[in-house]
Parts: sequence; C-alpha cells; structure tokens
Amino acid sequence: MNKLLFTGKSFKLMALALPLAIWWGYKEVQNQFVQPPQAVLVLGGSTRRLEREKFTAEFAHKHPNIPIWITGGSPPKSTQRVFVKAGIDPKRLHLDYEAVDTVTNFTTLVDDLQARSIKSVYLITSDFHMRRACVIGEIILGSRGIELKPVPVPSKKSPEPIEKAIRDGARAILWVATGYTGNDEAKNQE
Repeated sequence: MNKLLFTGKSFKLMALALPLAIWWGYKEVQNQFVQPPQAVLVLGGSTRRLEREKFTAEFAHKHPNIPIWITGGSPPKSTQRVFVKAGIDPKRLHLDYEAVDTVTNFTTLVDDLQARSIKSVYLITSDFHMRRACVIGEIILGSRGIELKPVPVPSKKSPEPIEKAIRDGARAILWVATGYTGNDEAKNQE
C-alpha cells in the first residue's frame, strides 16, 4: 500500500473524518424520530446585511409560539429592529454575544437551552455554513440530548470546505470531553 496515503495531513484528516462520519450517519438515522423543535437557534451572520435575522423574522411568523436565540452577528439594536419591523414580539428574542466563532456559538448557549428543558431546535444559518454548523451542533447540542433541525438561509455562495467542518467537529468533541473549545487556535481560521 502507498505509504503517502497514510502520512501527514491526509492521515490526520482521515483520523478526524471517520468518527465524524460515523456520528453523522448515526444522527441521520436518529433524526427520523425528531420531536418538534421548541426553539429557534440562529447563528448570527453579516453585521451589514442581516440576512439570517431577516430570514428568521419571516420564519418566526410560521412558528409563533417558540422563543428565538440569536448568537453573535449584528448589533442588538439592528437585530431587534428587524424583528419589530416584521411584527415579532421582541420578548421572544434571546440575544447572546459571548461567542467568538461557530463552535462557541453552541457552547455558550447549550447550558441555557438545557436548563429550559429544550430538547429540539431549528438551526438557522446560511446554506454555505450549514454543514459545519450541523456537525458542531450535533456534537455539542447532542451531548445534552438536544436535537436540531437545519433550516438553511439561501445564498449564492459555495459550501465551505469540508476541512472546516472536520476541524470544528474535532473542537466540538474536545469541548464535550474537556470543556475547552480550542478557540485560541481557531480565531484566525474562522
């Protein structure tokens, strides 16, 4: 067998990808039995265009009785303005700005969601970002028994490279095991 196939970066990538692929396949089978989401979790997007927030405000009309958590993204006043303009009660909003990257979008909120006995959430983020967000969310939220149902915001961007999902999936596993997100190493890679 070719030695180069199992050395360096390719070996590290395979070592991380295999457990994530197994996890993902298991969750896909399990997702056939997902209970209805009890909350909306939005990974805040561009601070200029508010696409994810605007999409979520429209989505919230179809789900009028569930709370909305927004982590990161646009400044609070801009976010609140989008929802008020759309006729969504601002009391439904829970804004969180502790996260510094996609992994911490989940780690900063998972305890709050669990404390409120939330077992299932709609996950809203841009379509190009959804694969990575789902990998992270399945690991972090899943570690607390919280399921997610992806709701992608359409864009014209290509999906992120799989390496980002693998890297951040490994960081999510690290967080579940140790409570450490590895965000110091990821700040420049986000």
